[in-house]
Amino acid sequence: MAPLALLLLALGLGAGCAMLSSRVTTREENAMAAHPPQGQFLDVDGHKVHVVERGQPRGSAPDLVLIHGSNGSTRDMTFRLSPALEDAYHILIFDRPGLGYSDPVTARGTSIQTQARVLKEASAQLGVTRPLVLGQSYGGAVALAWATQFPDETAAVINVSGVSHPWDSDLSPFYKVTSSRLGSALVVPLLTAFVPKSYVRNSLAEVFAPQEVPKGFAEHFGLEMSLRRSSLRANAKQRANLLSEIEAMAPLYPDLAMPIEIVHGTADTTVGISIHAERLVADTSTARLTPLDGVGHMPHQTHTQSVVDAVQRAAARANLR
Repeated sequence: MAPLALLLLALGLGAGCAMLSSRVTTREENAMAAHPPQGQFLDVDGHKVHVVERGQPRGSAPDLVLIHGSNGSTRDMTFRLSPALEDAYHILIFDRPGLGYSDPVTARGTSIQTQARVLKEASAQLGVTRPLVLGQSYGGAVALAWATQFPDETAAVINVSGVSHPWDSDLSPFYKVTSSRLGSALVVPLLTAFVPKSYVRNSLAEVFAPQEVPKGFAEHFGLEMSLRRSSLRANAKQRANLLSEIEAMAPLYPDLAMPIEIVHGTADTTVGISIHAERLVADTSTARLTPLDGVGHMPHQTHTQSVVDAVQRAAARANLR
């Protein structure tokens, strides 16, 4: 190739990269401007942790920690669930490490065990040392990691559509690509720059099925926040590592002695009830399952009162009521 052609190619590639970088930065800045942090920031071992504190004053009601699922944020829990609990509990709602406005602990993907430790230590900074711990979906695995590592600092677990046991299916091609070094460097910025919000809305509908996405949820949640490079990368690595972490944790369940309340939809195709919830009941002596007939993966949004009732039962069983 002639020197002039090489120069023109280099200039074209440079201009394309500059345009991509500008588009990515603009989309991320717009997302954060439209959905700013709702809470405060804590420092745990040099890592920023975003927490929203809601409900009753500290010390006046049982402490409850809420942990969101994959590629979510505190906003998943502040839409319907925390408002339904705020009259009776002192609530801490966290962005899991690497998501929302919380820093990742490691670029390799922060494990569920490390996430649990970070959130426990952040809770302790706010005077919360033995809370009820509720996790939804991936957050359910983090709640169980909290309980298995720190049983004396866990009043009870509420597992909502939560991951608990190993499964047979392979990691999806999407996460195989985005969790890889090449995909993280090349594919993720393209997704941030060009994936339309309509595509994410359609994906959201699949997660909620067979129920409808509640009116106003997508806007409150902030779909654009989940398309930021930092969120896509952290979520991909966490999902890629999850199976091995669950395989290591599942044998510890028979030792759990705190109350465990499980709420799981029978129509959940994201985290199947027979693979996870029913096996958790079989492996523990304190777990109680409330199956929701015909309900999908998001009962904390579509059947909020059933989750509130599970929290109340867990608090009563833990002698906090």
